[in-house]
Parts: sequence; C-alpha cells; structure tokens
Amino acid sequence: MPAPLDEAVLRCPSAQPGMAEPQILGVMSWEADEPRLAYLNAHLPATPEILGRAGPVAPTEVFRLAARCEEKRCTHFDGTRCQLAVRIVERLPAVTDALPPCVIRRTCRWFAQEGRAACLRCPQILTTNVEADEELMEVAGVGPARRGGDGMPAT
Repeated sequence: MPAPLDEAVLRCPSAQPGMAEPQILGVMSWEADEPRLAYLNAHLPATPEILGRAGPVAPTEVFRLAARCEEKRCTHFDGTRCQLAVRIVERLPAVTDALPPCVIRRTCRWFAQEGRAACLRCPQILTTNVEADEELMEVAGVGPARRGGDGMPAT
C-alpha cells in the first residue's frame, strides 16, 4: 500500500543535478543490453566532484539521482500526481519480484503515489537515455519532435 503523500518532503527518484538537495540514488549498469540501477545503501550527496566522475557523458547517464520533488515546476506533475510515475507503472513491465534496497523509499514520490508497482519498475529507469526507443520516449513524456538540441530525451 502506498505511503501517505506529504508534499513537503517527497523526493523525485529520477532527478536532475540542478534540483534541490540532490543525492546519488544509485549507479546505472547494463544487463543483457538493458539498464539496471545498482542502489546505494547510504545517503550520498551528489556533489560536483562525484558528478564529474561521469566523465564525458551526462551524469544522469551514469548515476540515478534523487532530489526534492519540484511538483508544479516539473512537466510531469499535474498538480496532484507525478504522471511519469503513472506512465511507468501503466506501461513498463516489472523487472524484479522484490522491493529493491532503496534509501529514499519512505520519502519517494513514486512509492508514495504508486506503491510497490513503482518500485518493481524503478531499477530499469535511466534518467538520460540517449538510445531510448519510441516506447520509452512516450513513457518519459517526450517524443521525437520534443527531443533537445543534443538529441537526448529528458525525464
């Protein structure tokens, strides 16, 4: 069952580096050509030094970040719910049978809103995916015409 929503403390589990109070949620790896998140077991602030270790690629291609949910400033937020979390649960398959070991679960917007179903899909989410297919772009809420000037969809 989802936790009660407390708008003041909820965190986005697919954040951008410039968001408030960013932390490293995990490091992305690839298993059978599919992205998978290796969750950290402790809170680690997303400092410029750590994000710089991503090298020549965007930090969000290497790390999954969590940060304070921006709510109405976010294109995915409809005033009440994160529609990205809704689309992830509705359109993507579960990739695990057990809840991942997540350090933000009790304050995670996706978990508070969608419950266990969001957690079972969370490990496959890559915030910046330069090789996203059409289905993933639709789940992310972007289309080919809405890609950025660098060709990368953003979630």
